[in-house]
Amino acid sequence: MSHDTTTPQGTERGAPTATAGARETTEGTVYTVTGGDWDQVAEAASRADDERIIVNMGPQHPSTHGVLRLILEIDGETVTEARCGIGYLHTGIEKNLEYRTWTQGTTFVTRMDYLTPFFNEVAYCMGVEKLLGITDDIPDRAEVIRVLLMELNRISSHLVAIATGGMELGATTVMIFGFRDRELCLDLFELITGLRMNHAFIRPGGLAQDLPPGTVDALREFVATMRKNLVEYDKLCSGSPVFKARLQDIGYLDLAGCLALGVTGPILRSAGLPHDLRKTDPYCGYETYDFEVPTTDTCDSYGRFLLRLEEMRQSLRIIEQCVERLEPGPVMVADKKIAWPAQLAVGPDGLGNSLDHIRTIMGTSMEALIHHFKLVTEGFRVPAGQVYTAVESPKGELGVHMVSDGGTRPYRVHFRDPSFTNLEAVAAMCEGGQVADVIVAVASIDPVMGGVDR
Repeated sequence: MSHDTTTPQGTERGAPTATAGARETTEGTVYTVTGGDWDQVAEAASRADDERIIVNMGPQHPSTHGVLRLILEIDGETVTEARCGIGYLHTGIEKNLEYRTWTQGTTFVTRMDYLTPFFNEVAYCMGVEKLLGITDDIPDRAEVIRVLLMELNRISSHLVAIATGGMELGATTVMIFGFRDRELCLDLFELITGLRMNHAFIRPGGLAQDLPPGTVDALREFVATMRKNLVEYDKLCSGSPVFKARLQDIGYLDLAGCLALGVTGPILRSAGLPHDLRKTDPYCGYETYDFEVPTTDTCDSYGRFLLRLEEMRQSLRIIEQCVERLEPGPVMVADKKIAWPAQLAVGPDGLGNSLDHIRTIMGTSMEALIHHFKLVTEGFRVPAGQVYTAVESPKGELGVHMVSDGGTRPYRVHFRDPSFTNLEAVAAMCEGGQVADVIVAVASIDPVMGGVDR
């Protein structure tokens, strides 16, 4: 880790312990600090004869969205330098993937950004399918259900962003409404996959199982309820002068800054650029859906709040189109060398198994039984090569670089998580502002530390 810092104007002080040199300017002696750990920099700064203070916000501060550590150098109430300390939630997921079969990998990636599990699963499975060369063989019904789940997940993620952001600003009613509506999304997740989170429902080649009875009616009821509830956020927030005054011109990052830092998602679109992979590089048939990519030109936290509200409305449009497209059909590729059984049922042990499939292969074909055993225990082989696939997650571009050496396990899987990239904007958004505005800026970024640390 290296940090560059300069002395305040006109300030003379002893050189820090880790320096690359000093130079005299008309403003005073300037030292360039490099090569040391932050503790050394902080120690050197503490010996300086000025009024700077270095404080930690987090990693357990309620406004740091998990175990994020913000290292702030402040002069009075003004933030003069802001740095992120990450790694407290490192779980080794990318390394663990190298020791599991390609299908087992979905149980790991779904846990990275735990607020957007379906996007993690889709990006991963798209990479496996591209290496296998079966992208065009995925059943239409499976593709529609993938889009349906991702848009439901986009709504639930944005609701958490708005709810937690409201809570941090003291707007507790917004928090209550946000988590109330998120429960509606989680109820649908539980109905469809059996779990509220960490689903591993999207598999290479398709899905773990088809939609259960009653899903279409539940989806239509959800859309009607959410259309009514989204109006409440406008009344509570968009029309509130107090709420607007707290967010406007805070966390400012213009288009040039977004492009320089690689920032994507609502932050980029709040700077006026309508970049959305669902339009610019479509996947899962998104090019056939009718929806808009909203933008604002405010470049601030308020614009990002408005964007997330409008993106939820657009997601409801897409969900309605998915419901109309749900034609009967398979949800897993036909190739039995790849396809796991997708006709699951809850057995007496409470676990999902395809008992009918097992009875069939046990009673009719010893070769089929042996193949099923090898498919589940050893996994299928993926041709050697490497690919990059990406999806538009609620936070921005979620990409996966995947390398296969021709075996039954990945050689390497690396994720480009938007939370990690977007956190680079903390310094640009916060330096020169007030300490209290750091909370607003971080809330508008909406980072999830599971995706940052992986």
